[in-house]
Amino acid sequence: MMSKPELEKTARELIDKGYQLQKKGHLDRAISLYRQAIECYPTAQAHTYLGWALSIKGYPDQAIAECLKAIELDPGYGNPYNDIGAYLIQQRKYKEAIGWLEKALKAPDYENYCYPYMNMAKIFELIGDWNRSVEYYEKALAEAPGYKPAVSALEKLKGRYN
Repeated sequence: MMSKPELEKTARELIDKGYQLQKKGHLDRAISLYRQAIECYPTAQAHTYLGWALSIKGYPDQAIAECLKAIELDPGYGNPYNDIGAYLIQQRKYKEAIGWLEKALKAPDYENYCYPYMNMAKIFELIGDWNRSVEYYEKALAEAPGYKPAVSALEKLKGRYN
């Protein structure tokens, strides 16, 4: 029987392999590895990545369910909050998405707050609140200077509405 550190290491390796496969477009194989990682040693990251892969395959409700499991395991991990917000945006549930994105922005364990800021900007652009959209694109750029999607979205928005 493996020790906890060994189980964690094995799960981490499975997640990393799944991520590499996902980047190459091998979603089914990635999903299988994420599930194996969860069976081995469940982590918030494994559930979040599984949700991400499921969303790409067109299963947003299953993706959200995986993110909720991630939050149960680690409420401070910001990624699943942002991901739920993104999946709700895809479903045109903008008001509901805002609450999740605000939680992502308050999460203490999050590597890049640029993403929830980008998602908030998208929502405000979609609902026609150009000023708030610009504000959030600028916040995304403050977090990640030069981030090309934010730069191009902001230029496009300013060019269209100024």
